[in-house]
Amino acid sequence: MLHIVACIKQVPDTKIIKMNPKTNTMDRASAPAILNPYDAHAVEEAVRLKKKYGGIVSVLTMGPPPAVKAIKKCIELGADEGYMISDRAFAGADTLATSYALTKALEKIAKHRPIDLIICGKMTIDGDTGQVGPGIARRLNIPPLTGVNKVVEVNKEKGYAIVHRKLEDGYEVVKSQLPCLFTVEKDINDISFAPLPNMIKAARYQPTIWTADDLEDVDRKQLGLKGSPTIVSKVWAPPKPEGGKILTGTKEEQVNELLSIILEKKELFS
Repeated sequence: MLHIVACIKQVPDTKIIKMNPKTNTMDRASAPAILNPYDAHAVEEAVRLKKKYGGIVSVLTMGPPPAVKAIKKCIELGADEGYMISDRAFAGADTLATSYALTKALEKIAKHRPIDLIICGKMTIDGDTGQVGPGIARRLNIPPLTGVNKVVEVNKEKGYAIVHRKLEDGYEVVKSQLPCLFTVEKDINDISFAPLPNMIKAARYQPTIWTADDLEDVDRKQLGLKGSPTIVSKVWAPPKPEGGKILTGTKEEQVNELLSIILEKKELFS
């Protein structure tokens, strides 16, 4: 019986979020919080593997108390249990500190029930780094299979998984030992509609919540802002593109005018 853990994150809906023109920061209050779309596909794939091979799907997230809503959404999709690590000590974490904290939580989960497979979304839409999944795999010393867009087979008895990894010009077939970690593309599956029993279960469900003190062998210097070597000093919206210019006149006049415009912008081509 497989034990699959999907690592997820609650993020602001970037289709709606606005920038604060005074502070040049994201106004998170301007957009609703949602389950990261890539992570939704990770949970969907975990649930499909559970139905195919049998097993249990757990979800894990790090975030403030409202992130419980993201776990409930995963329960709607078919996950069996949820875990959240929430503590001010985790605040301000970059991808390095986040992967460290999640690894410590995964180690605690594995002591209760050994983990065969970890599935993460390719990236989060509020960061776009794609670093947390591979970071977890490195810390756990398990193979990371990134950009997975098809799971061919997961064989727990023989201890291997076969997947397709998306490439720019096609895909490659990769076989890996278990346990391992996948980061998945959006085109790996289509999200299923949540059945009513799952929705009722999710509404009542309360995940297991741990603080930093509940995790074992934690080096607090590697948590949160203290454990984050990278800092986002400024975020700003790009300037709106200028409107196009229509050239008029004879062909020679248009060519001359175009050359003049190009020469004025020659620094763009240097």
